[in-house]
Amino acid sequence: NSEDVRCKCICPPYKDHSGHIYNKNVSQKDCDCLHVVEPMPVPGPDVEAYCLRCECKYEERSSVTIKVSSEIL
Repeated sequence: NSEDVRCKCICPPYKDHSGHIYNKNVSQKDCDCLHVVEPMPVPGPDVEAYCLRCECKYEERSSVTIKVSSEIL
């Protein structure tokens, strides 16, 4: 299920831009700043420097397990 996978990029503050967390449903091979951070908050010359600061992780989860667990609690 595509809703059970996502890429999460945590980008710290950069120049005059505040930090931000980006989530997007993409494949594991596309789990990087260039595919997930939209809209890109910095102009073209700063994109590489901005993306190098971001930490992107591919996450898989089971929404069925999460739903059942929350109903038990």
